[in-house]
Amino acid sequence: MIFDSLEYIETYRNIHPRIYEGLKLLHCDFSKMADGRYQVDEDNLFFMLQTYETKSDNTLAEAHKKYIDIQCVLTGAEVIGVGSLNEMTEVESHPEKDFALYRGALDRLTLTPGKFIILWPQDAHAAGIAAGQPGICHKCVVKVRID
Repeated sequence: MIFDSLEYIETYRNIHPRIYEGLKLLHCDFSKMADGRYQVDEDNLFFMLQTYETKSDNTLAEAHKKYIDIQCVLTGAEVIGVGSLNEMTEVESHPEKDFALYRGALDRLTLTPGKFIILWPQDAHAAGIAAGQPGICHKCVVKVRID
């Protein structure tokens, strides 16, 4: 897991070509784009815009085997719980959709505009948690295929 500020994207230039391309997408003007899925490089790199109300807690974490998530809040704020997958208990699996749900201990980070988090397959994550009172969150999730 990497938790950082958008101003330091150049730090990750050589980490992986698609991860760097995904990070550069976060500098786009998303204000005129509707929520939904946007293809960049077929299924190798795409992003989703989402708007939702955060909730008081999220006890189910998810993880993906084929994709790295890059998550960035555009407006609002949310807390995201992150834990090591090898310390989680699987609750249900959906391999056809590349996600499984888990329960276990999570550390919490607050995502606000200008910050991003990169989540690898070993990082279970529970998003959508209110940072204080529940509120509206607009977020970009970039999906980077790794296999």
